[in-house]
Amino acid sequence: MDIFVSKLGNNRDGHSWQTAFHTLQQGLLAVPDDRGGHRVMVRPDTYSEANLYTARQGVKGAYNEFVGDVDGRLGSGATGWVVIDSGDPALGFKSYDWWSTVRAYSKGWSKEHTGESFSATCWDRWTLRHLYVTGSDAGLFFDGTDQVRPFSVLVEDCVSIGRAFGGGVASVLSRADEPITFRRCNLWALDYIGDTAAAYLRVENQAMPAQPDVVLEDCVITAPQCCVKSTNYRLFTYTWTQLTRCQLIQLNFSQPEMTGTAPGQGQPPAGIITSVQRGDRMKVSLEDCLLMGYRIFGVMVETETANEIQYETAGDCRAYVQFKQEVPAGFRRLGRWPVDAFQRLLPPPPRHQAVG
Repeated sequence: MDIFVSKLGNNRDGHSWQTAFHTLQQGLLAVPDDRGGHRVMVRPDTYSEANLYTARQGVKGAYNEFVGDVDGRLGSGATGWVVIDSGDPALGFKSYDWWSTVRAYSKGWSKEHTGESFSATCWDRWTLRHLYVTGSDAGLFFDGTDQVRPFSVLVEDCVSIGRAFGGGVASVLSRADEPITFRRCNLWALDYIGDTAAAYLRVENQAMPAQPDVVLEDCVITAPQCCVKSTNYRLFTYTWTQLTRCQLIQLNFSQPEMTGTAPGQGQPPAGIITSVQRGDRMKVSLEDCLLMGYRIFGVMVETETANEIQYETAGDCRAYVQFKQEVPAGFRRLGRWPVDAFQRLLPPPPRHQAVG
């Protein structure tokens, strides 16, 4: 079943562009059953909505779809981004814990968080495509909170921006044959303090799995603190991430000789790829990737375990780092600024992408 969302519709039943719902949440809740294969199509526009959730999951082989009609091929009569701005419409960027584009909530997180917990696993077996999300604590980030269970999602051709997390998952389990996947996405985190990463990826395995939990392909992953992060404080679960043709840009090359000597001065970032608690709980496979930043690998808590991060490289993996930092085996060190690659920081204009 196709469901339509457009501010130009008459908000009647969502069965066509003419009768389209006005809000994204209306469209998501109109999915009629749990058989999968339903599609929520959105006309390009700016939608001031946050904490989006679904009432129906997809099924294996028949994911539901949440897709923007960026090039007009779905018949909306418009082209451009579907912008989901989850900030305060009057006051601007709303960086507040558990206020994000995707609904997730943890009761007791602080004394102000008194509502009931809510899990983003309601998005299990959905495809999200051609969306530009911003304005809040996290973009397309799926937190299982109190429901740690198998979860699969496919995110393609999206721009996803958040204070803490650009995109990713936490408090979930993975499926061996349906990895959590981000393709051709621009993921941005905007903060540099504490629990933040452009792609925060934490799967709650009790041992390292036999295959990657999360796959990122052809993504640009940018943040001031770190680009890819796993584990968490005092949590010792295992996560394996596959990065293929990705560009990781850490916007902090730092100057270690000047840190910590005056008020307001901090420490260099742990690494472009960071494990929070300890290194041996994180595995990363990289193929034909470019990494830019202060150093490649790091750990925030048990810093001495940084060399225990498990990694493997294939193809041409390049590294442009601060001149005093070592480059691990398997990476080709660059001595000159990669101009062409840095140009990819700006998200491309929306366009049709072949699904695959």
